[in-house]
Amino acid sequence: MERPYHNKYRSHEDLSWEWVTLAWRDELRRLVAEGEVRFDEPMRHHTSFRIGGPAEALVVPASRRELRAAVEFAFERDLPWFILGRGTNLLVRDGGVRGLVIKTTRCLRSIAFTGLEVRVEAGFSLNELACEAAARSLSGLAFAAGIPGTVGGGIYMNAGAYGGEIGQMVLSVTAYHPGRGERSWLREELGFGYRTSRFQDERAIIEEARLRLVPGDAAAIRAEMEDYARRRQEKQPLNLPSAGSVFRRPPGSYAGALIEEAGLKGLRVGGAQISERHANFIVNLGGARAADVLALIELVRTRVKERTGVLIEPEVEVIGID
Repeated sequence: MERPYHNKYRSHEDLSWEWVTLAWRDELRRLVAEGEVRFDEPMRHHTSFRIGGPAEALVVPASRRELRAAVEFAFERDLPWFILGRGTNLLVRDGGVRGLVIKTTRCLRSIAFTGLEVRVEAGFSLNELACEAAARSLSGLAFAAGIPGTVGGGIYMNAGAYGGEIGQMVLSVTAYHPGRGERSWLREELGFGYRTSRFQDERAIIEEARLRLVPGDAAAIRAEMEDYARRRQEKQPLNLPSAGSVFRRPPGSYAGALIEEAGLKGLRVGGAQISERHANFIVNLGGARAADVLALIELVRTRVKERTGVLIEPEVEVIGID
């Protein structure tokens, strides 16, 4: 589960195509010499939905220095930029993404435990973090076992499951603002709420976080994680590409229950289908387009509103152009 953090996209017409000249491509490659730069890279290869048009430039920095250099490159030229973790909870439109998509899973991967505290960079896997904590008899993150996103995405959206949320464990977060530099915030400054944080309104790159965990019993923690994994296996369509839960939980109810009540399980548009296993998942049956998913989302919202009076809101992040 993962929500991305990025600057606002300008319209297709507002973008200057000057930036794609060979000189600019060469400069970007020079700034990310140890990492990778790929032009016109299909985003379907980088999202759990397996959907998405091409990124004008996909940048995979090898270090924090290269990460900052890439985002400053975009900032100085007023180009759109988007920070990508593992591409979960994300739908990329069929027209692709203008500007730079900067992937953090190679450059922000370090983790260090000191007593009950852990310092972890944003590109580290939430699932791996939960496993590392359990191995040290530290509890508080069992809910994150099986969540396929990154720490950065988890903080951005205050990811949670089974009554737990990552914001409950956070002591502080360090982020980088292009043009302004690095800044750290304490938990009380981060505005954590249900699937939200202050970073949804910040033009910043989450780089690392400090979390404080709770002493526990390793065997008990592993048993809890295994129970959550079993529940996910039983209830969620893990065998098909998806972006996790599509809709936020409405007050006093569950989106999946409302969708099922409206008789929409199994409904299909093109290659996209409301899962027959869990109604709050849309799955890619093969060859689904973003347009199929978006049409299905709007159809679900309309029918649920007509049937129950509740307007459910999407949780999945949508980026790019048609």
